[in-house]
Amino acid sequence: MTSQRVSKTNVTTPVVARSRGELAKGLAALRTGPNGVRRSIAFVPTMGAMHEGHRALMRRAGELADMVVVSVFVNPLQFGAGEDFDAYPRTFEADLAACRDEDVALVFAPTADVIYPQQPKVTVQGGQLGELLEGASRPGHFDGVLTVVTKLFNLVAPDVAVFGEKDYQQLALIRQMVQDLDIPVHVVGATTVREYDGLALSSRNRYLSDDERAGALALSRALRAGAGYSEAASVVSAAQAILDAEPRLRVDYLALVDADTLEIVDDQHGGAARLLVAAYAGTTRLIDNIAVTLSANTIDLGTPIGLKE
Repeated sequence: MTSQRVSKTNVTTPVVARSRGELAKGLAALRTGPNGVRRSIAFVPTMGAMHEGHRALMRRAGELADMVVVSVFVNPLQFGAGEDFDAYPRTFEADLAACRDEDVALVFAPTADVIYPQQPKVTVQGGQLGELLEGASRPGHFDGVLTVVTKLFNLVAPDVAVFGEKDYQQLALIRQMVQDLDIPVHVVGATTVREYDGLALSSRNRYLSDDERAGALALSRALRAGAGYSEAASVVSAAQAILDAEPRLRVDYLALVDADTLEIVDDQHGGAARLLVAAYAGTTRLIDNIAVTLSANTIDLGTPIGLKE
């Protein structure tokens, strides 16, 4: 796709669509370029409270298509009982400024009744993949994520959508959903953006006290330590040792999984894997992950009897 986007010297405030009608009108205007040529659209779904990680997603989207559309919607379906839906930070004016700085053309900022005119009777289920890891700790979470992403894909109809690799299981599920349901959107993962000291950027980092944040740094240290090995057992033990030494963290899970299937791997597994961790720092739940390349630990059985070497 060739980019027709304007330079930042000509940036204007993005069009803000609050309703389905405003969104449809704004998208129609975006899609038609000079001489009637169709423009491509890249989409970045967010829940707002934007930080540099969101900006990186927008910039990546701008490299992939002519126009960038961002949604800002705190999705109630993906929050479980006792989670922070009501307290989740809502900073729309700052979010809009970030979108303006990153050349976003349109911001879709609906209320819950726009996305869900009635309580959904049919939802998208994550299946077995959605019940692992995050899904086991947060039952129904991915069903809520997949349902809202499907609705947003249908409303925006983008050519490409960009998601952060920090939420790796979410990314894997969305890719699987797009494949299984034949949704015509190309899903792209963008590298996790980190603070100077390694902490993965998250809208929830603002909840951390100074002491909790210091403890949270063990997450990225553990992942880097594990990624320094190529055998599954060594990867996990190296990471676990660092987590065990940090009393300010309460670990939910540490798992080494196949990069595509998210199935737990062992020393017989070679190739691309992902080391994922979730833990509480105080009352704040944080997740992180890192890519790992494994070497399969195969057993040499020697030359079978009757065959020459």
